[in-house]
Amino acid sequence: MLKQIEGSRAMAEAIALCRPEVICAYPITPQTHIVEGVGELVRDGHLKNCEYINVESEFAALSVAIGASAAGARAYTATSSQGLLFMAEAVYNASGLGLPIVMTLGNRAIGAPINIWNDHSDAMSMRDAGWLQLFAETNQEAVDLHIQAFRLAEELSMPVMVCVDGFILTHAVERIDIPDQADVDAYLPPYEPVQSLDPKDPASIGAMVGPEAFTEVKFLAHYKQTHALKLIPEYARSFRDRFGRESGGLLRGYRADDAEMLVVAMGSICGTIKDVIDEMREEGFKIGLVTLVSYRPFPLAALRDALARASDVVVVEKSFAVGMGGQLADNVDGALRNLPVRPRLHSAVAGLGGRPIPRGSLHRLFRQALVQPWEGVHFLDLNERVIGREIHRTGKNRRSGPTAENILKQLAGGRPAEQGRPG
Repeated sequence: MLKQIEGSRAMAEAIALCRPEVICAYPITPQTHIVEGVGELVRDGHLKNCEYINVESEFAALSVAIGASAAGARAYTATSSQGLLFMAEAVYNASGLGLPIVMTLGNRAIGAPINIWNDHSDAMSMRDAGWLQLFAETNQEAVDLHIQAFRLAEELSMPVMVCVDGFILTHAVERIDIPDQADVDAYLPPYEPVQSLDPKDPASIGAMVGPEAFTEVKFLAHYKQTHALKLIPEYARSFRDRFGRESGGLLRGYRADDAEMLVVAMGSICGTIKDVIDEMREEGFKIGLVTLVSYRPFPLAALRDALARASDVVVVEKSFAVGMGGQLADNVDGALRNLPVRPRLHSAVAGLGGRPIPRGSLHRLFRQALVQPWEGVHFLDLNERVIGREIHRTGKNRRSGPTAENILKQLAGGRPAEQGRPG
């Protein structure tokens, strides 16, 4: 059914169609509207046989979901940014225990300084925690990925994180096709847990494991992730056959078949990149896009095949590892290593803390990659004047003051206070 609807509400309705039995809710911007939405559906009776639990923290939200899943219930929760960090121990526990929890991550920057806007630093902080991570480009795909996520989680008996760009998707109102309950029921079978706690058949979950078996346990978790590389496209095809649209999968190309330059990106920025590609194609540039949907597991072989014929690869990502560079670019580099002729790899970080990514800036970035490749990571639209002043200040005066506040004063037209030694 087509609806003009907010992205968060559409996701809430899709989650309800998956018939979760326990929903653990704690609000944090920008995912709050999602758990509010499913809460309303439980209260109004649209989602039946579901226990909606208001908890006292993000750590409690995932901890309750772990308990519910271990007891054999289909469990769901959501979080963002600092909330994901607060539940970090439980994030690792959920995957280590092999529990098929589905969690929405409304992507948001991690402080300090405090920032509520979108980038991918929260998802990247947990990229190696053992969860599947699927990134939605549009709100329609966000709806569809949640339905696929429950099926993947329960088939593999491992947790899945559906990553959606905060505000850009969560708060956008647009036309979205909400599936019918009958179609979701046909696609997503009733939950049959691989493991569950049962007083009639006592067992331990999460017992102590020593050196004699820990490596084997971790290897099998890795094995399930590699198995997901087969299931993700298989379930995406099954979804297309049932619902009549392409959604999910490992990755997809846009005007990529004859491209000499390929851009690699994840999430909502891909829409803007497609516009730039169309404009550059009209000018004669052979440029295309590879959109990654599955970040974990990382589709090394599929991405290698997609990029093999390009001369240049530009990775545009909304996060980076301080002191190292772009996490996505590093993974893309791994995919290119065994090619007999490697494309030139260009790494660009953009949109941190919700900074706009204008088409003009992307035009300049892609042209620069063609004529003047750079080493290391490039920060799109970096204000070098502000950076230079702050580096000069910190080098000149030991007590130069807090960096973030100094930069804000510069941008506001004032001068940061020159703090000297007392006396």
